[in-house]
Amino acid sequence: MRYIWTRLWTILISKTFLIMLLIVNLLGSIYGYIWYGDQLAEAKLIFLIFIPDSPTATLFFSIAIIGWLLKKHWRLFEALALVTLVKYGVWAVVMNLMVLNELGSLGFAGWMLVVSHGLMAVQGLLYMPMYDFKSVHIIITAIWTLHDVVIDYVFNQMPWYHMLNQYMTGIGYFTFWLSIVCLIIAIIAMKKRFSVAPNFV
Repeated sequence: MRYIWTRLWTILISKTFLIMLLIVNLLGSIYGYIWYGDQLAEAKLIFLIFIPDSPTATLFFSIAIIGWLLKKHWRLFEALALVTLVKYGVWAVVMNLMVLNELGSLGFAGWMLVVSHGLMAVQGLLYMPMYDFKSVHIIITAIWTLHDVVIDYVFNQMPWYHMLNQYMTGIGYFTFWLSIVCLIIAIIAMKKRFSVAPNFV
């Protein structure tokens, strides 16, 4: 098993694979911002940065990848990437499965969202050995993440899932604790000193 992980890790941190992953995440961010277009068009300016959750998560990860390609740790973006990729990846999978339960079907676009967001969470966790963030970066990430929960569920700026409106109170509660779990994962990543890139700046 250790041999398999070692071989897999060699592929994951290769320059070619990281460039491919960067392209995929950037394209995902672009698509995601377009997908949020109607909601962004109706939102107040002060809320805009907090509405497109998933594309911003993949953008954070893209910035972290660029840092790795440059042999640098952009630690705040690493922390933001881990927490938001896992949080919004899991959140979107759960929401779409709730839609499936509510409507009885999901359609191609819905299943595409399930797969793509599931992979978001997986990639965030797979690269845990690369993260080198510190406590201050987790604190800033916690403020961002929990503030986003407030924006979504106090100011009603959550992603549009109109068929789930009746469940919004419960979804908000779930999202808060999902945020806490993701922050705990970040703390574990930091405490375990997973970083395998000690020569990075």
